[in-house]
Amino acid sequence: MHIEQHMPLAPLTSLRLGGPARYLARCTSVEDLRESLAWAAERGQPTHVLGGGSNTVFADAGFAGLVVHVQLRGVDITTEGDTALVTAAAGEDWDPLVARCVAADLTGVECLSGIPGLVGATPMQNVGAYGQEVAESIVEVRAIERDSLEEVEFDNEDCAFGYRTSRFKGVNRDRFLITSVTYRLPRCRRPEIRYPELARRLQADGLDLDALDPGRPASGAVRAAVLAVRRGKSMVLDEADPNARSAGSFFLNPTLSDVQLESVRQRWRERGEDPASVPVFPVAGGLHKVAAAWLVEWSGFSRGTRRGTAGISEKHALALVSYGDSATDLLALAAEVVAAVEKTFGVTLEREPVYVPRA
Repeated sequence: MHIEQHMPLAPLTSLRLGGPARYLARCTSVEDLRESLAWAAERGQPTHVLGGGSNTVFADAGFAGLVVHVQLRGVDITTEGDTALVTAAAGEDWDPLVARCVAADLTGVECLSGIPGLVGATPMQNVGAYGQEVAESIVEVRAIERDSLEEVEFDNEDCAFGYRTSRFKGVNRDRFLITSVTYRLPRCRRPEIRYPELARRLQADGLDLDALDPGRPASGAVRAAVLAVRRGKSMVLDEADPNARSAGSFFLNPTLSDVQLESVRQRWRERGEDPASVPVFPVAGGLHKVAAAWLVEWSGFSRGTRRGTAGISEKHALALVSYGDSATDLLALAAEVVAAVEKTFGVTLEREPVYVPRA
């Protein structure tokens, strides 16, 4: 393990924001992780664990402690009848893993194509998109308990998955450092399309999944469609696209009760609009998910809105974009959006990226 000092953090994030880390450890093994955590504990240094940096906003002043950069590599695919177990180290890039699974005739993650970040982040956030989420396929998460440095294992139920959350993001936030994830994926099956926008894209492309062989032909077609949709919204990493300098969706789609949804519809009705046009999707527990992008746009933030060096993406109202080097500008815009949505619709948006103060 080698500790570097005063290392720039902006290049390690998709937003390209943040000052330097006082210390940085690039960890390529579980032992590196243990040593770096022990090093920080012995010196009383605060720590922050960094993966792909696609969901992180560092303070302009940087981070005053040790940033543990997870770079563990390795993938193993084992066939078990009509399924396969895919075990990947936490530092593996997510989208190449999805591509590898599709090429191996596996289904269950093809709708998660194009999502930036590393494998280790997928159980933390219960990564999901276009009707799929990793909670459906994860069977085991291995991690280090940060105080004891002991390795522990969690099955799917232990992970306590919810909408874009888990025990690793909620009740046990900052307690565990994920080292690997195992997914169970069906072999040679046709993908299930649950998301209307994706279904429309496939239809527009003239693709009939039922006419394709199950496995790679069908899941590959879905992957291609998902990537096309995401590119159209600048939701894939692309250095040539200024709208891609973002953290993806900056806000979660809010989950509302019957009473809360009726309040949103009433406010929409008072504006002379049809309450039935509110974009809402049923979720478990009799709750309702409302499109955050719709709330943002109808609260006065059109695509392309700018505030200093930050702005709303020209392609998607849910993405906040950095056009400069100010995390302060970005967070101020985010706070302005939250306040406007609350005033307009009575709904409080929850930020998805993690803000890391200097400490």
